[in-house]
Amino acid sequence: MSTPLTLHRPGVAAGRNAQALHRAATPEFSGWLKHTAAAGGCARPIRLTGTIAAVETTTGRITGQIRTDELPDQALYKACGNRRESQCHDCAWVYAGDAYQVVRCGLTGGKGVPDSVARHPVVFATFTAPSFGAVHHRHVARHTCAARQRCDCRPAPCRARSAAGTCQHGQAAACFARHDTDDPRLGQPLCLDCYDHQHQTVWNYFSGELWRRTKQAIERHLVALCRRRGIPFVEVVTGSGKVRRVPPVRVSHGKVAEMQRRAAVHFHALLRLDGVGPDPHALVPPPAGITVDDLDAAIHAVARQIAATTPPHPDRPQGWVVAWGEQVDVRRINAANGELTDGKVAAYLAKYATKATESTGRSFPRLTPATIDDYADPEGDHLGRLIDACWHLGRPTSTDTASGATTAGDRQGSLDTQPNAYARLRRWAHMLGFGGHFLTKARRYSVTFGLLRDTRATYRVEDDDNPGTFTIGTLTYAGSGWLSEGDALLANTAAAQRRQARRTAREELAHEAWLTGVAA
Repeated sequence: MSTPLTLHRPGVAAGRNAQALHRAATPEFSGWLKHTAAAGGCARPIRLTGTIAAVETTTGRITGQIRTDELPDQALYKACGNRRESQCHDCAWVYAGDAYQVVRCGLTGGKGVPDSVARHPVVFATFTAPSFGAVHHRHVARHTCAARQRCDCRPAPCRARSAAGTCQHGQAAACFARHDTDDPRLGQPLCLDCYDHQHQTVWNYFSGELWRRTKQAIERHLVALCRRRGIPFVEVVTGSGKVRRVPPVRVSHGKVAEMQRRAAVHFHALLRLDGVGPDPHALVPPPAGITVDDLDAAIHAVARQIAATTPPHPDRPQGWVVAWGEQVDVRRINAANGELTDGKVAAYLAKYATKATESTGRSFPRLTPATIDDYADPEGDHLGRLIDACWHLGRPTSTDTASGATTAGDRQGSLDTQPNAYARLRRWAHMLGFGGHFLTKARRYSVTFGLLRDTRATYRVEDDDNPGTFTIGTLTYAGSGWLSEGDALLANTAAAQRRQARRTAREELAHEAWLTGVAA
């Protein structure tokens, strides 16, 4: 088997075109193009070898069998399935399509989710990180542009201060520049030495736990409201046959994480109010005494109050405080003014499900002791210092302790009670400390990615030419990538033509979300 060539090398355009012309001139070209259609747009498909059998659905009898040696290129091509747009644009596009369905079904129903969820109160909330130091930013007091994504409005001065002077390191504490949207200074600290890089990496690291506690606190706030208003608890029968009284309301969520330009994570979350019926697995409306106004108030109240202290670290025995920033925005979906619809919000969240650290201007491979020195620099730029902070704080220590200082109240306390709570920071140094999934949801919110993939796989194994049969493959890994750059050019071009219409429709939905200010 030939070794696949590396794409996008300089000076290979002529050779690539010659390879493409040679492939297109062969009599088997149309068959090859059809054979590679399933992985046509993939940047680095998986090549598999083995046998493929046609099996009758009712009897299980094998009606036909073919070896991959008889196929074009003597291999079967399968898309890599990478969700990151920076790694594989087309596979990320498929993932974004699944993410869109997962989010939207939780708002409108479908694919096994009852249509009645469309009548449940739901809000779109944004939780941001606190400040770790002054950074360059772009603020437009009033937008007059037609497209927020391509905003050309005149911004206010970045950090205009009449008597700011300089910081203790001699850097200016003010910035009078009016930054453009593509200004590389956006998100960069005014003073790298003043900026608390360690605190930011710790916040990214524990942000998932902070979100979990926030969700719990919102539900507790609503349950306490039910008690005050005399809304009775619901009796449900458990799997063991016992009757248990449970709160009459719960919150289901779908959430994406977005990396800001300053390399701090913030969360966009859809929070839906659900009720609880005699069947604990059924999706029922919330009790009449709990409204979307109560959900809005609960989110704001909890976001202001929740805070926790991380476990002690040798560099900071008292730990770090982890809490939300001041900017907590809550908007209602499908409200009377029509600003945010379920389709626009689903498209907006699906877009960020394929991102990682690209918004910071760079993306990184997973780092190892052999490669860390190429990226971490305690005296370098903003990202280099963040990576160094992850690696330094995640080092093995002989003073790992199990407890941290706690604060009073159900919504406060130590974030971790396990020894060496910071050890995995090194694993997530390439993500600047954030180790969570970029798209998560509550179990009852919607369908799962697994269900959507299984449905697509079932559709693919059914033989349209021979109804009543499906295909089964006994395959092994043979390699990754196209056999030549010319093959990649032809397959990817054909795939782009097939998918352009669907991609355009989805991007228009995401663009409308920007127009209505979702990204403000």
